[in-house]
Amino acid sequence: MAEAAVDRSSKSGLGPAGKPFSTFERLVAWRYLRARRKEAFISVIAGFSFVGIMLGVATLIIVMAVMNGFRTELVSRILGINGHMIVQPVDGPFTDYADLTSRFAAVPGVKMALPLVEGQVLASAQAGGSTGALVRGVRAEDLTKLKAISNNIKSGDMVGFASGEGVLIGTRMADQLGLRVGDLITLTSPEGDITPMGVNPRVKSYKISGLFEIGMSEYDSSIIFMPLEEAQLYFNAAGLVQSIELFVDHPDNIDALRPKVEEAAGRQINLTDWRQRNQTFFSALQVERNVMFMILTLIVLVAALNIISGLIMLVKDKGSDIAILRTMGASAGAIMRIFFMTGAAIGIVGTLAGVLLGVLVCVNIESIRQFFSWISGTVIFNPQVYFLSQLPAEMDISETISVVVMALSLSFIATIFPAWRASRLDPVQALRYE
Repeated sequence: MAEAAVDRSSKSGLGPAGKPFSTFERLVAWRYLRARRKEAFISVIAGFSFVGIMLGVATLIIVMAVMNGFRTELVSRILGINGHMIVQPVDGPFTDYADLTSRFAAVPGVKMALPLVEGQVLASAQAGGSTGALVRGVRAEDLTKLKAISNNIKSGDMVGFASGEGVLIGTRMADQLGLRVGDLITLTSPEGDITPMGVNPRVKSYKISGLFEIGMSEYDSSIIFMPLEEAQLYFNAAGLVQSIELFVDHPDNIDALRPKVEEAAGRQINLTDWRQRNQTFFSALQVERNVMFMILTLIVLVAALNIISGLIMLVKDKGSDIAILRTMGASAGAIMRIFFMTGAAIGIVGTLAGVLLGVLVCVNIESIRQFFSWISGTVIFNPQVYFLSQLPAEMDISETISVVVMALSLSFIATIFPAWRASRLDPVQALRYE
């Protein structure tokens, strides 16, 4: 075989001692990749290495894409109801909140400024049952701009809310208390009226104007939206707001807006952004993504180790070929490059196949989910539990490139030792090695 390769390379004008990665070296490396009957076992090992790298790369791409999809969905739902930047007073509640809101809304990059009154209450139904809730007092025109709420009214409407005669509650709270649109919900606040006998809790009932469903159980089961003026009266904050929430065009670049917002305020304020308020949650997500990446990288590492074992056996099997090539004038570097290309080819093809498989799965992940649900007869990733209509998958180009570079690097590193070992054999030792 080696003599035939030499003859073909000689006819083309390239000898064993030609340039690095010459046609001769590529011909020999390609021939070693094509298994003959007596090399079937080596071919099986190379096949397992190829499949391992392909599945490892595909799994990494799919898992990271799904985790990115989940993060995007969670961030969109969290930021869809909460402001990207929260402005709070330092020297007492905002009394001039209408003027401040207009100035903040005029800052370039700010989409909306929302004055807010919040308070903790005990929500209960006349038929029995109660739960803790957070009342958020907002203006009707501001709530209409919050698409996470206005576009997800599952029952009822916002007419009663806009007229100041009703409240909006989440679907999970309604199910928990057995309430429907038109029913009365009783709110009890510990911060009531001050009397000679002490502070009396404030108790008041409100008509339910509509039910919303954001898709996060924490919000759908605990938040009540109330007209701003009514909330000010209920919490003894007439003409005041506790904070102003700002929604911006680019939440990830919120640091650039801080000086502009402080300048627009014209007074001492305290600024808190969405990253600070959800730092623990997003830090946990980031740690989970990093750990999953490291764990799944082990799959690619195991496949790369299979390349080492396969090449070592190939070197042992090709001892006589190495002796002939060295006798014909092939240098140690040429032998090393031949076996390096043999192993690297497995890694390159396996990585490319893995990328293709991963992209195909990510693009069709919802169809795949429905197929396995049909096969198993169960609902995989139930929308009623996760509040997502389909399994999210969002590929990130930089992450995909990182996976490809990591897989290729491991494959190339795995080929170095067997290739170096082959290049160290002189003709006499190679014949004995055979």
